[in-house]
Amino acid sequence: MNKKKICCCINSLCSGGKERVMSELINGFITQHGAEVHVVLYGLGAEVFYDIHPQAIFHKPSFFQNGKNRLLLTIKTLLYLRKEIKQINPETVLSLGEIWNSFVLLALMGTRYPVFVSDRCRPNKSFGRFHDTLRKLLYPKATGVIAQTEKAKEFYQKQFKQTNIPVIGNPINPIEIPEDNVRGNIVVSVGRLIDTKNYDQLIAIFCRVNNPSWKLVIVGGDALKQQNSETLQKQINNSGMQDRILLVGTQKDINRYLLRAKIFAFTSSSEGFPNAIGEALAAGLPVIAYDCIAGPSDMIQDGENGYLIPLFDQIMFEEKLKQLMNDESLIQSMGNVAVSSIKKYSIENIVSDYYNVIMSK
Repeated sequence: MNKKKICCCINSLCSGGKERVMSELINGFITQHGAEVHVVLYGLGAEVFYDIHPQAIFHKPSFFQNGKNRLLLTIKTLLYLRKEIKQINPETVLSLGEIWNSFVLLALMGTRYPVFVSDRCRPNKSFGRFHDTLRKLLYPKATGVIAQTEKAKEFYQKQFKQTNIPVIGNPINPIEIPEDNVRGNIVVSVGRLIDTKNYDQLIAIFCRVNNPSWKLVIVGGDALKQQNSETLQKQINNSGMQDRILLVGTQKDINRYLLRAKIFAFTSSSEGFPNAIGEALAAGLPVIAYDCIAGPSDMIQDGENGYLIPLFDQIMFEEKLKQLMNDESLIQSMGNVAVSSIKKYSIENIVSDYYNVIMSK
């Protein structure tokens, strides 16, 4: 039987969220479905950070991409994509990555190949007038636009006038919880120290709760040149909570912090699909999160495995945090539901969902 031939297009496979997802999809298409997978890397920097199945076939442009002449580089990249994909002659094409999807759609205009694209950011994010207009023109021509969340689907239906918008979340790796695992009275949060994570609000909420038997641990470092760690530490110092609120910076072993804690708190106001919430649920933590535009409501069943808080409603956030802190049985019951609720996002399920969608045309 002939193998199904899939072409996966992405600008790079360096360390990053969309790169991790694409890597897992590539591997899954091969191991779970026996597909012949071609990977076209066409952006600056061709290094591959993630472990890719040895049967994956890589394609990279031979021309030197130094970005000095942007227009010439764009034209050469479009021509390369069109020629390379035609030579591959796949049954379907999958592209991940906001403005990068436009490259693929432009390159394959007028060809017979079904093209599926997926964004990895919050659905209402603007990329500037030019790219926003380009996406509005090109996305309706895609065979399908894969949304990460139901809210993203609603937004894309209005923005792109696209009728084929399946919803598939990110794969969430299971976390093994040892039988003898011991948790402390710790509220944990994970994320980069950027403005949209609103850690100043989380710190203020925790201070107002003022339960001396609990600690707040924030895992994540400075990013986007915002240097918020200094400002947040000053806020902590001014509140006199240095011993109970800890900024531990970027950590490789995040699971270690999740398994030590009892509650996960998330005050982000801008997400595409928050993997941090998924990982917290997989670690058996009830999650309290702002119900921002996309992500939390797809994973949190309010009152069952956590609480969804209206955006920036600090009073309700504080009330729910107090409720959990004072009810060990509620923490345990929600934690048990959390582990089972996230199983639908297993790598095997997500790979199969993607495969069924992109092979449907």
